[in-house]
Amino acid sequence: MAAEVIDYVAGGSEQPHHLNLPFDSHRLLNAYVNDSADGLCVLDSQLRYVWVNEALAAINGYPIATHLGKSIEELLGSNVAASVEPYMRRALARNEPALNLEISALLPSRNKIGHWLCDFLPIKNQAGSVDGLAIAVVEITDLNDRLHAEMDRKQMLLDVISLVTSDWNLAQVFPRISARIRRTFRHEYASFALHDSSTGLLVCQGIDFPFGKGFVSAAHLAASDSPTAHVMRGGVPTIFTKEELRGFENDSAGSFVEEGIRSLCCLPLVRDSRPLGVFVLGSTRNDAFHTEDLHLFQQIGTQLSIAIENHRTASEIEVLRQRLGDERKILSGNWRSGGHFAEIIGESHALKQVLDQVATVAASEATVLILGETGTGKELVAREIHRMSRRKDGPFIKVNCAAIPTGLLESELFGHEKGAFTGAISQKIGRMELADGGTVLLDEIGDIALELQPKLLRVLQDQEFERLGSNHTIRVNVRLVAATNRDLAKGVAEHQFRSDLFYRLSVFPIRVPPLRERRDDIPLLVGHFVRKFALRMDRHIETIPKESMKALSEWPWPGNVRELENLIERSVILSENKALRVPLSELSSTDMNGDHTLDSAERQHILRILRETGGLLSGPGGAAHRLGLKRTTLQSKMQRLRITREEYFSSHVSPPATLKKDG
Repeated sequence: MAAEVIDYVAGGSEQPHHLNLPFDSHRLLNAYVNDSADGLCVLDSQLRYVWVNEALAAINGYPIATHLGKSIEELLGSNVAASVEPYMRRALARNEPALNLEISALLPSRNKIGHWLCDFLPIKNQAGSVDGLAIAVVEITDLNDRLHAEMDRKQMLLDVISLVTSDWNLAQVFPRISARIRRTFRHEYASFALHDSSTGLLVCQGIDFPFGKGFVSAAHLAASDSPTAHVMRGGVPTIFTKEELRGFENDSAGSFVEEGIRSLCCLPLVRDSRPLGVFVLGSTRNDAFHTEDLHLFQQIGTQLSIAIENHRTASEIEVLRQRLGDERKILSGNWRSGGHFAEIIGESHALKQVLDQVATVAASEATVLILGETGTGKELVAREIHRMSRRKDGPFIKVNCAAIPTGLLESELFGHEKGAFTGAISQKIGRMELADGGTVLLDEIGDIALELQPKLLRVLQDQEFERLGSNHTIRVNVRLVAATNRDLAKGVAEHQFRSDLFYRLSVFPIRVPPLRERRDDIPLLVGHFVRKFALRMDRHIETIPKESMKALSEWPWPGNVRELENLIERSVILSENKALRVPLSELSSTDMNGDHTLDSAERQHILRILRETGGLLSGPGGAAHRLGLKRTTLQSKMQRLRITREEYFSSHVSPPATLKKDG
């Protein structure tokens, strides 16, 4: 039966009775096989052509009649026969089809190697013996060429990425990048220009035009009405023909035409939706660039944009390093260096005990925990520890943990990388890194969030950390001094402070006594502050009334030295002659024997400032500014200490509009 089918398909005049096909099936079947886009043929057991359709005849390059009765070697040559006949003979011998075989050969009618997918199907006769082979051939030469071309483009992109990452200075590496792209696209001209925000112009940064006549190479600025400026404004990659280039009225477009450029491809360089410049390829051939090339060009442009951004970032970091010394000085502040404890005023026994502890611990590298009520001068003690240590020539960096929101404190301490979180538009160096070789004061350490405490503990133990958004470990050499007005041991018991961090901080605790425990120092402090503010305000104060000094010495000072300093500043402002005028009405003897806990002292101090500011929380003259706090921090403290509006407003005074707005 198989042999009859072969004879029938090959053009037999009578339909085999076994097939039971419709009367016109012969015509339909012939039309199908001859119109097929795939090559089809039938070979006998000697591998000679019995039947061939039009598609295979076109593939082989010979008419159908030329095929019939000939072997593959006779028709296509020994090399082609050697490539395909082994598969055919194996299919005949094993009586098994061979499917999806990829054959590559050089046909006599072609000038380059072709590629095909072939199926070999053995055909049996009515006796069951194999007496022929049906073959289906699919041309994949063009597909292979496209795959090779795509692979070449991908390799070109990888090579460009490698060149870009090897040197972020795009101007230096650009000729090598252009040379690599030229192997694929055979362009003659390449350049890139960056946008100068100060002038609004595109400034050419690099040109690769080996055989240029000099018309384009001499142009350093791209005019606003140029192909490159047009593309940068529009943000859309564009291919310009020679005629379109002539449509621009400026000289830069005309220069391309004079150079013989007939096809120009311009791509905007964009980073984070921000235009950086334009990348340009030009060719002396018409239609050298096609729309399907733009996707690849955009990938190249992305790599160039990254290189530009990284180079700018590196330059900014270098500038930052050069200015690092100045920034450290700004962050460190100034202090006097003459004599021991130049800034700490007092001669009381309680203060001398503190100063003896400072002198003992300063020369070591031990972590110090300074305890004391608010306003007692804990920061001054920390500065003296630094000044008397071996790190005195290094930076002294202060961080107020209570004044910085929890979400930003980690970034402030350890820094962050660009893009680490929303709003992180550039890299930031943290205070720990700035303090390398010096001392860090963590003021109000009791307010640090629990989730941040393990990272701080790591710095204490290992002197290392990572910036936010980075897995690169940074090692520093810093000494840590902490200060707090809270009971950290109580915080540990209430699970609000880590016990391991507490023990690591309190290697050498120093308690700074409140002012009420060193009353002998009050006259010295009053004299110091009077001289300080009188000099600043150009006042001449020579005497302090005895009753005023007595009242000042007997007041418990819940706000301690800070409260005394603020009161003396107001007194100097009020003094119109050579005698200091102290507003004694502010000192209430009824509170002298009251509650002297830290919370009570802080509460009274905040209430007094609120009364003085008329309830104004924010602004230059507001309570938050006077207290050195953020408005939100002050409101949080007021809520914690249960300070009500009625306590700082008299019954006959209505809250001002500003207070109503602040809430």
